[in-house]
Amino acid sequence: MTQTNQYVGRFAPSPSGPLHFGSLIAALGSYLQAKSHQGKWIVRIEDLDPPREMPGAADDILRTLEAYGFCWDGELMYQSQRHDAYQGQIDQWLAQGDAYYCQCSRKAIKEAGGFYPGTCRHLNQQPKDSAVRLKVDTPIVAFDDQLHGRIALPESLAGEDFIIRRRDGLFAYNLAVVLDDIEQGITEVVRGADLIEPTGRQIGLYQQLGHTLVSYLHLPLAVTENGNKLSKQNHAPAIDKTNPRPALVAALQFLGLAPPADLAAHTVEEILMWGVAHWQLDKLPKTTAITLAF
Repeated sequence: MTQTNQYVGRFAPSPSGPLHFGSLIAALGSYLQAKSHQGKWIVRIEDLDPPREMPGAADDILRTLEAYGFCWDGELMYQSQRHDAYQGQIDQWLAQGDAYYCQCSRKAIKEAGGFYPGTCRHLNQQPKDSAVRLKVDTPIVAFDDQLHGRIALPESLAGEDFIIRRRDGLFAYNLAVVLDDIEQGITEVVRGADLIEPTGRQIGLYQQLGHTLVSYLHLPLAVTENGNKLSKQNHAPAIDKTNPRPALVAALQFLGLAPPADLAAHTVEEILMWGVAHWQLDKLPKTTAITLAF
């Protein structure tokens, strides 16, 4: 595990499709925050869910980042190569009684009101056809965000024993992302506001692991006129690898900066350097979503 006092940030896309403008916002915001702190910026491919992945998407994402001038520090991490670490931690928690097997279906939980009430917590279910849930005895009901200040989380969700390995054997995002951030020495997580809700569970995992918490900065989401966030699931158009400068300048504007009119005529490296030099958190829009006209 990396031990450092230096700022370490990251961009962690899932290879479910090409990068779109919303992805660019997350990449750029995390990059500018890291580099303005003279820190490291790491890229991790979150290939945790093969059924949702698109063949060739991981390589396409990396080529896109390169076309936009993003140079990451250190080696790439792929979550698909980290299964032993995830399972090792789950086995430890199961042995300690901090996690348990659960055979409740999504349908049953939905019929019970959508909140898992701890049905299998004391039933000693067998591993076969079971998910694994982590016991949550001290719910995280709020956290401090670098942009938004104190954010309250839904108490019903916060207190839920949550899944760390799915019934189909796939590892849960919350577990993987925290173990990976610890392994990579991440000091601050900069990402889109769509990931505010799971932050409480992730903070709880840091506490369960006895590890120093990271800080969080949730950037505004780019949404369409009908309120949907730009996402691969919503078929957001891929950003252009052959002509990256207009989108890069537009992303700077989205993040509250005021690039000069001629900045788009410069190289992507110069555009990023301008962004680092002018990056200020107090310029960021203090909203969780910004509507884009498409």
